[in-house]
Amino acid sequence: MLDENAKKTMLRKIPHGLYVCGVKDGEEMNGFTASWVMQASFEPPLIVNCVRQDSGSHAMIQNSGVFALSFLESGQKEVAAKFFKPQRRVGNKLADIDFTLGAETGCPILTDSLGYVECKVVGSVQEGDHTVFVAQVIGAGIHREGDPLTLESTGWQYGG
Repeated sequence: MLDENAKKTMLRKIPHGLYVCGVKDGEEMNGFTASWVMQASFEPPLIVNCVRQDSGSHAMIQNSGVFALSFLESGQKEVAAKFFKPQRRVGNKLADIDFTLGAETGCPILTDSLGYVECKVVGSVQEGDHTVFVAQVIGAGIHREGDPLTLESTGWQYGG
């Protein structure tokens, strides 16, 4: 029998960075805070990004096949918090944020971030309540040096 408390405690100990995932579908754009992200291959350069299936951004990734991850710096907790809220409840989250459009994907990339990767989806697994998008890194850039923002450093919990 699964010990629910032990499961939740241990799964929350998996370290996660915090990113703003920029998405687009046609002219529509959005961004959301992503934390279930990791590198999956050197050659070709692949990452996985796990996205809630009931989110509007999930549908945008499925339709366009692209996304961009802006790497947040430690101390940017308020930026991560802004992008946690669903677009359908708060409206345009990019309205007061400086961003550029990725040269490879056209997805929004936060200019006030450590840097970014642009990704093209090459596969996916739909199990549970998240989809695991496997994506090839097709563009990247560095804005500045710094330490990344981690979920643990915010005191928030997402997982378990």
